[in-house]
Amino acid sequence: MVPKSDGLSDAPAPASVASMKTLVGFRETLYGCLGGWRDALFELCDAVLCSGAPVGSVPALSLEPVFRRSHGSLYKALADGTIDADALRGCLVAHRPASWPLIFAVDASTWARCDAECSPERGFYYSASKHSAGQPIVAGWSYQWITQLGWAHDSWTAPVDALRIPPTEDPTSATAAQVRSLVGLLPSDGAVPLFVFDAGFDPIALSAALGATRAAVLVRIRCDRVFYTEASPAPAGTIGRPRRHGSRFCLAQPDTLEPDARLSASDPRYGSVTVSAWKGLHPKLSGRGRWAGADRPPIVAGTVIRVEVEHLPRPTRALKVLWLWWSGPGDPDLDVCWRAYLRRFDIEHTYRFAKQTLGWTAPALCTPEQADRWTWLVVAAYTQLRLARGVVDDLRLPWERRRDPARLTPARVRRGFRRLHAIIATPASPPKTRTPGPGRPKGTCRGPRARHPAIKKTAKAA
Repeated sequence: MVPKSDGLSDAPAPASVASMKTLVGFRETLYGCLGGWRDALFELCDAVLCSGAPVGSVPALSLEPVFRRSHGSLYKALADGTIDADALRGCLVAHRPASWPLIFAVDASTWARCDAECSPERGFYYSASKHSAGQPIVAGWSYQWITQLGWAHDSWTAPVDALRIPPTEDPTSATAAQVRSLVGLLPSDGAVPLFVFDAGFDPIALSAALGATRAAVLVRIRCDRVFYTEASPAPAGTIGRPRRHGSRFCLAQPDTLEPDARLSASDPRYGSVTVSAWKGLHPKLSGRGRWAGADRPPIVAGTVIRVEVEHLPRPTRALKVLWLWWSGPGDPDLDVCWRAYLRRFDIEHTYRFAKQTLGWTAPALCTPEQADRWTWLVVAAYTQLRLARGVVDDLRLPWERRRDPARLTPARVRRGFRRLHAIIATPASPPKTRTPGPGRPKGTCRGPRARHPAIKKTAKAA
């Protein structure tokens, strides 16, 4: 009996046929979102998917058979091409997983451009792996992605937006505008979208900025913060200004206030889990920093959540209590909140795969506009891998275990995308000619490029 080859099956299942149609529809919509140099941009995205090795440079992608143009058109497409970002965001939202919950992880990552003095709009950002002058900071561009999360125990996410935040712009205001833009593309009925942030974001400022938006915010907070309950009304006939803050509640002393809700759950990785919630708490804000121009700092109320676990999956770190801040319409679902924050770390796997395999930060691009176009192509490439997960077969290495096509990792799906590309049609037009251009006229000189120092933001009073 002849064993079946590792290629695509001859008689695909109905689910595979539906996934194939969804993938082809996404590719056609993606092609419609491209403007100038659309054919080169689309084939550049295909070259990222069909490359057998991790992407190390943009010119090397011109050697892929799916890229039918010359290597010079690569950087020309990134420099002069156009992408309708709004239309592409709508395409990503339309092709998000319908069975996944409306839980989104928001996080920023830095495209390091330390020595690129000719690249404008660079800023200094924290880096855990790179140092500059002995400090864990790098100069580059900061990109903030929003990815939808699922409950499955894998590393897949669904990126729906990518935004570059210049160093001269307030990150909190930019994040709130990005969230509002995404909420406008989501269905207005059903569950309220939940956006999960790490400790680097300002929970109170985000809650205040998104107070009128149909969205919930979940942010990790420090364990030494202080909150206050709602002030009780003053007795009749009391003279003086009424109190704005009630009883003091310090997170370091949680026994001083009885929780309003409590949940006990069990998890195979964390053991017994205890979640406590205190509703209607708010911090005491001062009239400086973000609230300097206001007559009186606002009262931003929310829910403080405390998560205790029995043990960690890998007992290499000390067991700590997790504190979260939640704000939004209605009451929080405690079981969803603590599980959603743990799933937030899936976006870190997405960043690592985009950088190390898809080559997101590998090209030495000059302008931030070129980096924006390349970022959108990487996001589109990752989305095609997710849509092709149930279509390609497992082209495993000899030392790897066989897996079901629906449970393949992004790297193993990319390994089989080359064979899939030979079956699906490409909307890109073939090149017209390969005759080289006249080149730069003799005797001309461009001169030195303008230098742009990295922008260093000054600290603001909180």
